[in-house]
Amino acid sequence: MQEDLSQIYKEILRRISPSEEEKAKIESLAKELERRVSLACEEQGIKASVRVEGSVAKGTWLREDPDVDVFMRLPLSIPRKALGDISLKIARKATEGSKQIERFAEHPYLEAFVDGTRVNIVPCYDVKRGEWLSATDRTPFHTDYVKERIDVTLRNEVLLLKKFLKGIKVYGAEIKTGGFSGYLCELLILHYRSFGEALQAFNECTRRKVIDIENYYAGRQRELQLLFAEPLIIIDPIDKGRNVASAVQPQKLCTFVGAARAFLKAPSVRFFDPPKTKALSSKKLSFELDNRGSSIIFLTFGAVEAVPDVMWGQLYKTQRALRKLLELGGFNVLRDSVWSDEKALTVFALELDQTVLPKVRKHLGPPLEKEKESGDFLAKYAQNIDVVSGPYLEDGRWVVELDRKLIDAVGFLQVKLKEGGRDVGVAEMISNAFKTEFEILVNSKVAPILKNNREFSGFLTDFLLGKPFWLLP
Repeated sequence: MQEDLSQIYKEILRRISPSEEEKAKIESLAKELERRVSLACEEQGIKASVRVEGSVAKGTWLREDPDVDVFMRLPLSIPRKALGDISLKIARKATEGSKQIERFAEHPYLEAFVDGTRVNIVPCYDVKRGEWLSATDRTPFHTDYVKERIDVTLRNEVLLLKKFLKGIKVYGAEIKTGGFSGYLCELLILHYRSFGEALQAFNECTRRKVIDIENYYAGRQRELQLLFAEPLIIIDPIDKGRNVASAVQPQKLCTFVGAARAFLKAPSVRFFDPPKTKALSSKKLSFELDNRGSSIIFLTFGAVEAVPDVMWGQLYKTQRALRKLLELGGFNVLRDSVWSDEKALTVFALELDQTVLPKVRKHLGPPLEKEKESGDFLAKYAQNIDVVSGPYLEDGRWVVELDRKLIDAVGFLQVKLKEGGRDVGVAEMISNAFKTEFEILVNSKVAPILKNNREFSGFLTDFLLGKPFWLLP
């Protein structure tokens, strides 16, 4: 029996809405951080307008995730190239004594943990609307736009949407996730007016979806189609040339559509509060790997010295390159993924239907009626030492059977990545890591890593299962 929707929403809001005490604590911390950042700016001789932005300023933050975003609106006189270094110096001073992590979006910014709360101190320029010099210049305008239009009821709807997206693992616009940003969630609720209506809209989503709240492109649909190529287009109300959903990866959009359909069919609190993956033991995982019927290649290496957003961009680029490389080599890649602890271990996982190919491969030439192309084909292969059989005619076209030099996937990757793999599309930082050291393991050969890393075991458990938790039996 389906759970009552109103009861589900009430229960979830009870769990995720911050209490008055928690609100007061975060507001107090936010004011203190504003003061510290302002003081650090003065010490550096920089006149800046400092203000809390984002979900805390708009009252749309989840109890479990009270990120405080402090923005420094800096003078235009600061050169673009110096913006990151200057702001990092200020941010480090303002959060002295706290754990600090350098992050990167369009430019560096600082993440710190102050009194157990994650804080982002971000620079932007003090510009007029539309005169953007940095991507972050829009954020104060985003805050004002949402605050002017949102009320208590809509805030609750935003919280439900955020928690749902978090539950299905598509919340967050950082490169690692490639999902829905908090601002995007707010715009969806401002447009659809409720969490349920937003889900219903995506439930019916089969092709491109466009939302233009301010009707900038009314009667100009062709222009909009030319400007934006993404499957989900949410025109930024404060910048008509920007798609707020540009960071959403197609796979994450599809996940949202699939989960929305599943929830509307059988509503349940489990979508908001998913079960944690119970990692299988290394022994069980090894058994599953060896008896799966396919072969999973694990390409492992150590740390990549880069901030997370840069590192994940490099990893995803390399993941695509490795898949393409294997497919061009004749291997059939069933699935692939990448995992990293962002510290000491990174693993590419590539599932193949087989790791060893036949020694001979068939190569189709041109149709017989294409006289010139046929002549070129015959000139190339008639006396070629790599030809096992042919050239011969089959179904009206020339064909040869060629000797395949590299038939084992492991050996194939070792040869192609020996010099780092830049020539086959491997990203620069990953290529440098490959030049230093990498290891290729097949199936249960990965067991030593599994024994020492429960996080990786959890990833592999999910990878082998393949089925999202929200999919009904």
